[in-house]
Amino acid sequence: QVQVVESGGGLVQAGGSLRLFCAASGSMFSIYFMGWYRQAPGKQRELVAGITNGGSTSYSDSVKGRFAISRNNAKNTVYLQMNNMKVEDTAVYYCGVAGGTTYWGQGTQVTVSS
Repeated sequence: QVQVVESGGGLVQAGGSLRLFCAASGSMFSIYFMGWYRQAPGKQRELVAGITNGGSTSYSDSVKGRFAISRNNAKNTVYLQMNNMKVEDTAVYYCGVAGGTTYWGQGTQVTVSS
């Protein structure tokens, strides 16, 4: 089992920045991917940014150039730096840790005001 905890959400004005933090613990030996997902009201959960054990990153088109994901393998932590935020970034953000199955955190609310 893997436990996942996120923090760092909050309220920010459009154009501002937030940094999300995720820590995973437990049976991490099979984990190969850590990612940030978000789910807005009435919409499906979507992958925003992900990073593999080897450091390869991927981003959704909507956040490319604005968000940056980073990871500390030794500490099993992953960060999401969100810059130049837009109202449409408002959602609950989840950290997902994948290794055969995906383990989820409880989510953290991010609200961007105009």
